[in-house]
Amino acid sequence: MGRRVGSLLLFFAVALSVPAYASEGTISGVVKNSAGVPQMGVLVQVFSHEASRFLTVFTDTKGYYSVNQLLPGAYDVKVSAASFLPTLRENVSLRSGANLVVNLTLNTLSDAIRLLPPKQGTQEEDDWKWTLRSAANRPILRMKNGQPVIVASGNDDHRVKAAVAFVAGSDGEGFGGSSDMSTSFAVERSMFQTGLLSVTGDVGYGPGPAATVLRTTYSHHMPDGSNPEIALTLRRFATSPTTALPEGAVEALGVSVGDSFNVGGFIDLHFGTEFQAVQYVGRVGTAKPFGSIDVHLSSDSVLQYQYATSMPNMRRWKGFDSAPADLTESGPRMSVDNGRPVLEKARHQEVSLSRRFGKNALQVAYFNDSIRNSALTGVGDVSGEGILPDVYSDTFAYNGGNLDTSGARVVVERHLPNGLTATLNYAFGGVLDLERSNLTLAEVRSGIRSSYRHAVSAKVAGSLPRSKTQWIASYKWSNGQSLTPVDLFNSGPGQADSYLNVFIRQPIPGTGFLSGKMEALVDLRNLLAQGYQPVLGPDGQTVYLVQSARSVRGGVAFVF
Repeated sequence: MGRRVGSLLLFFAVALSVPAYASEGTISGVVKNSAGVPQMGVLVQVFSHEASRFLTVFTDTKGYYSVNQLLPGAYDVKVSAASFLPTLRENVSLRSGANLVVNLTLNTLSDAIRLLPPKQGTQEEDDWKWTLRSAANRPILRMKNGQPVIVASGNDDHRVKAAVAFVAGSDGEGFGGSSDMSTSFAVERSMFQTGLLSVTGDVGYGPGPAATVLRTTYSHHMPDGSNPEIALTLRRFATSPTTALPEGAVEALGVSVGDSFNVGGFIDLHFGTEFQAVQYVGRVGTAKPFGSIDVHLSSDSVLQYQYATSMPNMRRWKGFDSAPADLTESGPRMSVDNGRPVLEKARHQEVSLSRRFGKNALQVAYFNDSIRNSALTGVGDVSGEGILPDVYSDTFAYNGGNLDTSGARVVVERHLPNGLTATLNYAFGGVLDLERSNLTLAEVRSGIRSSYRHAVSAKVAGSLPRSKTQWIASYKWSNGQSLTPVDLFNSGPGQADSYLNVFIRQPIPGTGFLSGKMEALVDLRNLLAQGYQPVLGPDGQTVYLVQSARSVRGGVAFVF
C-alpha cells in the first residue's frame, strides 16, 4: 500500500513539474473586393505583437487564406494586392487553440474616397505647405470596429487652398543677395474626386524684365493605384538691368510627365521625364529622365534605387517658395561656352538602405555622379565671355567643366520630444576645386580640378507648441574649400545647404478684416558668408565663386 501511495505521489510530482504548453491556433478568412468578389493571389501578412516577425501567405482561387501554428496573443493582419489599397486589421486577439476568422475587403482609391470620414475641426492642414510628402505614398485603410477608416489620403477636401507671400531681400553688399521684392503664390484644387490641380508662381520686381516662374501641375489617382502627373513650367529671367530685348533674357519652357504606382504591395515605382527648352542667344533643349524604385523589405526597412538627371529643388523643404525667383535655385542650370548657351547635363545613380528603430532612423547610401558643363555660382557685378549674369541676385553662372565622382552617405535621424527632429549627415565624395589661388576668371576653367572632401551637416527642425513657430536650422561643414558641395543630389532627410542656414515661419494673430491665416517668413542662406573664393574679373575687380550665395530675405504670407 505504501509503495502504491509513493508511486502516485511521484507521478503527480512529475506531472506538476512539466510546463503546460498553450495550443497553437489559426487565423483564416476570405478576401473580397468592395463588390463582394473573392480575390485570388492577394498577399496576406500576419504580424505578431509579441515577436518581431511576420508570416506571409497568399489567397487561393476562392480568396481564402489560412495561417496556422500561431501562438496565443495579439496580431495585425495586412492584405495587399495590385490595383488596390492596402487594408490593415489591427489588434486581432487569438486565444489558445482557437480558429479565428478574419474576413477583409480590398478597396480601390475611388472606393476609399467615398469612405472618407467627414472633416472635423478647423485646423489647417500644414502638411500641404510644410511637411514633405513622398510621391510614392498612398492611402492605407485600417479596420476599426469592423469598419474601414482612411489613415492617410492625398485629396480629402474639395476646397480651394491658396497662399500668397510677399518677400523682400537685403542687399548683400558684395556677398550676393538682392533687395528686390517678389510675390509668390500657390493654388490647389481637387478635381473629379481623384485629381489635383495646382498653380504656383513667383514674380519678382527688379531691373529690366521681371523675373517670372510659373508652374501648373495636374495629377490624377487612377483606380489601379497609379498616380500620373503632368507639369508645365515657364521661367523668364533678365540678364541685363537695362535691356528689354529678347536677347537680354533667359526664357525656359519645361514639360514634365511622370507616374507612380505600386507592385505587389511592397514595391513603389516612380518615373518620368522633363523636356526642357531654353532660349538665350540661341536655342538649346534636352530631356531629363528620372526614376526610383522603393522595395519595402519590412514595415521598417526600405531599399531604394534612384536615378536623376537634375539636382533637387530644395525650396520644397520649406513648404512654400520663399526664395527669390533667380537662377541660383529656380533653374535652368546653364552657363555660356564660346558665346553659346549650354545646359548642365547630369547623371546621378544611388542605392540606399533605410531602416527605422523606434524614434530613430538610419540610412546608408552609395552614389555615382557624372556632370557635364557644371554651372558654378559666382558673386559680383561682372560681364564678359563665358558669363551668364543674374541681375536679381547679383550672381552669375560660370561653366566649370566636368565632374565624375562616386561617394557614400550615412544619415542618422531622431525624433525628440516637443516635436523636434534632429538629423546628422556624413558624406564623402568628389567636388570641383581650384588648383591655386590668385587666378583670373579667364584662367579658372583651366585651373579647376576634381578633389574629394568629407562633409558633415547637422539639422534641427521643429515647431513651438504655444507660438506655433515652425523652423529649420542647419549647418554644413566640409574639410576644405570647394566650388561645389559634397553629395550634390542628396534629396533625403539629411539634405542641407552649405554652411549656416535658418528658416522660420511665424503665425501672426488674425484681424477682423483678414479671412486667411497670416504668417511671417524669414529665410537666411549662408548667413556667415562662408566659402567665398576670390578671383579677378575682366575689369580687375574681385569677384567670388561660391557653393551657396549669401541671401537674407523676409516677408509675409497669407494662407486661405
